[in-house]
Amino acid sequence: MIKFINLIQEKAEEIAALDIVNGDKLFTIFKLIDMATASRTLRYYAGAADKIHRIVLKLSKGLQGYTLREPIGVVGSIIPRNFQTVMFRGGSRNFNLTAPALDAGCTIILKSAEQTHFSALYYVHLAKLAGVPDGVLNVANEYGHTTGAAISSHMDIDKVTFTGSIEVGRKIMMAATASNLKPMSLELGGKLPLLIFDHADIDQATYIAFRGMFFNKGEHCVESSRVFVQEEREDRRSYIVSRGNRVGQEGYYIEPTIFVDVKDDMTITKEEIFGPVMSLMKFKTLEEAIKRANNTTYGLAARIITKNLNVANSVSRSIRASVIWINFYTVFDVDCPCREYKMNGFERNYGLEALNQHLQTKFSLVLDLISVNGIIST
Repeated sequence: MIKFINLIQEKAEEIAALDIVNGDKLFTIFKLIDMATASRTLRYYAGAADKIHRIVLKLSKGLQGYTLREPIGVVGSIIPRNFQTVMFRGGSRNFNLTAPALDAGCTIILKSAEQTHFSALYYVHLAKLAGVPDGVLNVANEYGHTTGAAISSHMDIDKVTFTGSIEVGRKIMMAATASNLKPMSLELGGKLPLLIFDHADIDQATYIAFRGMFFNKGEHCVESSRVFVQEEREDRRSYIVSRGNRVGQEGYYIEPTIFVDVKDDMTITKEEIFGPVMSLMKFKTLEEAIKRANNTTYGLAARIITKNLNVANSVSRSIRASVIWINFYTVFDVDCPCREYKMNGFERNYGLEALNQHLQTKFSLVLDLISVNGIIST
């Protein structure tokens, strides 16, 4: 695994070129964020590979027992197009857990997004050069309704992981349960709230709101698409609202867009857009802010901007989300485990929890004949 990581870092320029051509990314940003984040995660799990221990137990009734941690088996991983390198290598948010699955001893069949498959194929090539045995790491291309469906329903695949929409996540659950009841790890979008309280620093709030929403063109699941501003703060500054004009005559490109006076029951407030579109709303009290922030089917993450520690603690405990960022926009640490809430799915991200979910625990019981019958076995 270390040799594989070193090869990836040696070929960083080539990988960056593949991902920016395939996925419309900025070269410098990709190298500074995507590559660096994923590399840290790979090295973390490479170091955790020899930390899979068994436990020996002294039980009652003359029994002794011990546990074994074994690979779950073949893992089918279906990844989206927006962060191919990060997803493939188990990086930011550890969405499809390629790195911990490999370190647990599993074999992987990965379906890359049909729009962005160059880097995934290149990683398999580097894995072969690093000495990873044939058949351990595999990439299958084509579309979700064919290859993705085959992975989800295959009787010889022991687990499936998926990052994408709730709609497709439901189809994968149905296929997985209808086949061999394989366990699943699902991460299904996001509709994050950003709460800006009246005592917040306005320059800091503006920076976090901008970066939290428009990073990567708004194509990331932890964008702050629902921004709630306390009325006293909102009245101190005027807002320039972008009308989201179309860019170019081909494709579906728009300028960054901000809607004001948005209501909680509007479609743009409830459904993930996955683009540079922000909804700006007002609130009066802390209780109202918490209630409206939780008024969503998603529970991936949330952001708070405040100078009041009591407010920060109260809100972070009350919002139903797996990650709460206070006074900054997006930071993950590979050693901090978390798990989705509500309809965001069920996925254990980061830390040893991500490794453990690719392991089966086997418990063996041994009859201690000496303590039971005083018989000395030979």
